[in-house]
Amino acid sequence: MSVDCMVIASHPDDAEIGMGGTIAALVASGKSVLLVDLTDGEPTPFGSAEIRATESQAASAVLGLTQRINLGLTNRELFDGVESRKRLAELMREYRPKVLFTQYWDDAHPDHIQAAALSIASRFYSKFVKSDMKGEAFYPGKVFYYFSTHMRVRQEPSFVYDISEYFQKKIEALKCYHSQFTANPKNQVVFEMLQTENAYWGMQAGARYGEPFVCKEILKASNGDIFFNG
Repeated sequence: MSVDCMVIASHPDDAEIGMGGTIAALVASGKSVLLVDLTDGEPTPFGSAEIRATESQAASAVLGLTQRINLGLTNRELFDGVESRKRLAELMREYRPKVLFTQYWDDAHPDHIQAAALSIASRFYSKFVKSDMKGEAFYPGKVFYYFSTHMRVRQEPSFVYDISEYFQKKIEALKCYHSQFTANPKNQVVFEMLQTENAYWGMQAGARYGEPFVCKEILKASNGDIFFNG
């Protein structure tokens, strides 16, 4: 089994916040996308494990996602440890993603920080030939970091993905998380914040809405169209 993209998130809704529009665009273009939620995101004031599972299924349907897995690690205790690395690496060996997406590493939320570290370590573990892990050795392609931070970091992206056609789908998907946003008064500002933020990044790239990404590795271009986009 092989997928084009594996998207890794600490909690259900993190990927939608950071790259929901990109996910919808990738799926619409025919790319196969697997979203891996590392934890169930609970406890939260208005949620439960069952509620979050139902909400994430609804959000996936909006984005067109047909493949989503919860790894079952513990929320608030997420840690880049050996056993967690093996569990995520086994998924990488099973689904053999061409590229990885994970959360930006500089964050106030410990789970987000650990998700970034765990993704990188698991990518390395996935290529081990002599191992007690299930599956054949495999090394995923480049890693792209998306922003779903709890800290007002200065974002300096490697590129911005045009989500102009998919921004409303992103918001619609996030509204599926009723327990996190509409039921929680202090979080209702998220929709306005994302509209402002994605409009800003879109403007920077010559689009109406955009989502920023960072890649630590050099990106290769082999098609002249890249010079004429935007």
